[in-house]
Amino acid sequence: MFKNIFKRDIIDQIDKYLETDDVVVLHGARQVGKTSILLYLQDRLKVAGRPVYYLDLEDGRYKSLLDLGPGEFIKHLREKGFDAESRVFALVDEIQYLENPSSFLKLMADHHKNIKLIVSGSSSFAIKSKFKDSLVGRTVDFEVFNLSFREFLSFKKIPPPPESAGEMTAPGLEELISLYKEYALYGGYPKIILTDSIEAKEKYLQQIIDTYVRKDIGDLAGVRDIGKFNKLLEVLASQSGQLLNVREISSTCAIAKQTVEKYLFILENTYILKLVKPYSRNIRSELFKAPKIYFYDSGIMQMLWLKSLQSELMGNVLETSVFSDLAKKYSVRDVYYWRTQDKKEIDFILRRKASVLPIEVKMNFGQFNPHPVNYFLRRYALSEYRLVGLKGKAEGQFATYPWWIS
Repeated sequence: MFKNIFKRDIIDQIDKYLETDDVVVLHGARQVGKTSILLYLQDRLKVAGRPVYYLDLEDGRYKSLLDLGPGEFIKHLREKGFDAESRVFALVDEIQYLENPSSFLKLMADHHKNIKLIVSGSSSFAIKSKFKDSLVGRTVDFEVFNLSFREFLSFKKIPPPPESAGEMTAPGLEELISLYKEYALYGGYPKIILTDSIEAKEKYLQQIIDTYVRKDIGDLAGVRDIGKFNKLLEVLASQSGQLLNVREISSTCAIAKQTVEKYLFILENTYILKLVKPYSRNIRSELFKAPKIYFYDSGIMQMLWLKSLQSELMGNVLETSVFSDLAKKYSVRDVYYWRTQDKKEIDFILRRKASVLPIEVKMNFGQFNPHPVNYFLRRYALSEYRLVGLKGKAEGQFATYPWWIS
């Protein structure tokens, strides 16, 4: 830890590319900790005696400088005392503010390989919409999400859980359950986790909604009727964990179907929500089934839907939280759901290298109906599943708590 900046799990992945010629690009929503990651890297590189320079393009002076092109940037580095002919780490925050970020990165990657660029952007959509030149083979991309439960514990200076429940005392397990409920209720934004007051948590979450979700994303989406857009956000949040019905949402919000689809595309690419596809080994079948809606942050979800954080954990909030943790621990592209025509359903199907893992989420272990999971196991010749819950007894070898899904 440097200057009270916590180490994020993704740092270990970024480390593998610090000495390559690739431009490292961090994508993610506002306030999830991209700047803290850059500052952590800056401090650690300085401690190691490596030349490193940080620029925040929200400062108009630096945006104007980089808009002039690589030549002016190299000149600026020399003026700051850097040997621009040797290895220099340049950390650039909010790269999407440049007029033509792809041209700048391409020229730097092709002609100034000694300058190691690590850049961040507030959304993949904002960056991609400005990337006019191909950067294939020049960049390595990392998606930065809000905190996982493991990181949540680290931020609270609590040791990670042991490998299994059998290694824990009953009071220790109860404490972990209580902490996970807190994580699920309030979400994983770093500032929210480090704030004790519920009133302050709500205020900070509302600020993220007002400045990022409604303003920044609204601007990207070209929203004309903010009232209808706000209604759409409320409806989508209320349906986290449910099947998407675009036609129904269009009617409820009085927004054209094509416009709803456009907004959904942008909300996905700005890390607010994810449309989770159904699992099927028949690709054609998969493409013609409705996705499910899941928000990445259960705190944002509740503030949009209920206008306040709740004191009791609801089933769809728990399910949203489990989805969010799966997306961070594995990959959002490996998370599916499963549902048959006769409504047998499994909450999540996690695709793994050699197989898939069905995961059912229940508030109480005793609510579990094994029939859909057993049907799925027989159909796909599998032997394992995970039943995830928080209340009651986790009986059987496949019943577990959210932080032990594997």
